[in-house]
Amino acid sequence: MEDLKMGEQFWRVLAALLTVVLMALSPPAMAQIPGLSRSIPSLPPLGGDGMPPLADTDRYVRGIVDEALQAPRRLTRLARRSDRRLDVDPNGWPVVAREIVVIDLGTRARATILAAGYVIVREERLEALGITSTVLAPPRRMSLDEAMEMLEQMNVEASISYNHIHAPAGAIAGSPYGGLAPAGVMPVRPRLGLIDSGVDPSHPALAGSPIAQRGFAGPPRMGAHGLAVASLMVGQSGSFRGGAPGEALLVADIYGGQSTGGASTTLARALDWLVSEGVPVVNISLVGPRNALVERAIARAQALGVTIVAAVGNDGPAAAPLYPASYPAVIGVTAVTGRNSVLPEAARGPQVDFSAPGADMAAAAQAGGWTTVRGTSFAAPIVAGMLTRTTRATLARDALDLGLPGPDPVYGVGLVGSASRTEPRSVGARGRLRLQ
Repeated sequence: MEDLKMGEQFWRVLAALLTVVLMALSPPAMAQIPGLSRSIPSLPPLGGDGMPPLADTDRYVRGIVDEALQAPRRLTRLARRSDRRLDVDPNGWPVVAREIVVIDLGTRARATILAAGYVIVREERLEALGITSTVLAPPRRMSLDEAMEMLEQMNVEASISYNHIHAPAGAIAGSPYGGLAPAGVMPVRPRLGLIDSGVDPSHPALAGSPIAQRGFAGPPRMGAHGLAVASLMVGQSGSFRGGAPGEALLVADIYGGQSTGGASTTLARALDWLVSEGVPVVNISLVGPRNALVERAIARAQALGVTIVAAVGNDGPAAAPLYPASYPAVIGVTAVTGRNSVLPEAARGPQVDFSAPGADMAAAAQAGGWTTVRGTSFAAPIVAGMLTRTTRATLARDALDLGLPGPDPVYGVGLVGSASRTEPRSVGARGRLRLQ
């Protein structure tokens, strides 16, 4: 019996070591999800009937790594519904078809790339962030993946990436988009920014907040997700209160109702606009894979003093990290139920900084109504709103410690924003909006 236990321990240690080695030797994997070693799903018991032969161990552990890198199925479905406007990267994440993004492309690299048959589709200068992004189309008769691989082999002195889609995907009651959203005028300096869909500023929850918005994927369109998130940031109506009731809000619509909405280039442009307008706190209740352009844009914004708050996502406790919540220094927020227990579907890991209400509560819905929401999308805006009126240190000090004593990967430093949970029946909420 002792021999069997020792054998099981040997296989567990060997599998763990192989995981670390494979990750160290796999640049594509590490480039896609940094810190994956902190979030690899637990290995099943190895030994007895469950113990793989030595020759199969490498394949077994690689399977674990590959599975962790895969895009959630709900995001993969976006590409199938896009009428070929979207493609997928090698891990199944949706990307804009036939677009490669190069950051700060130099003169010599530009000449090399053009000589190889790549075509410049557009070039954008993000003045506030000090970044130039160049969008390339692959050479004729070359797939997007082949074009990416060839660029990597060319070793151009520039960062390259797919134009990934960031999505608040999921089931929604009714249509996700309404009509065109009015741009509005901002009479005061805004203290909060939102990157999402457009919102309806005439909703009773938002009537007391100065709101202006701009579209980055066409004219801004009112969206159910953005409206719910905005109400939890700055809303106030009767018993309903967001994280910063009545605060001025700038909204960047990166969807516009388009299938290619939520692209990395669009998100970066939206963040550049918010930084140029002097917004100190920005909420992003969206998820996607690691992307070089978005990571660079967020790092530049942070260097300029902007606080970025993001939802950690709803793909389960064993899921690989989602972004932008997992980028360095971004404040990642998870969600709890009305009983202050973490949502079973919420992500876990070192990216979780705070917990906030995200289920069993009401938020604004289209046509002046209310809906019941569930997801980390709806916890993040509460924290973002609160950070306009207090510091992160004070918020952490006053947080209600949940789970294990002290900061932990499930609840972060603890629960904040309980006052922003509104009982759905108290406002006559109907339906359910369940997104990221």
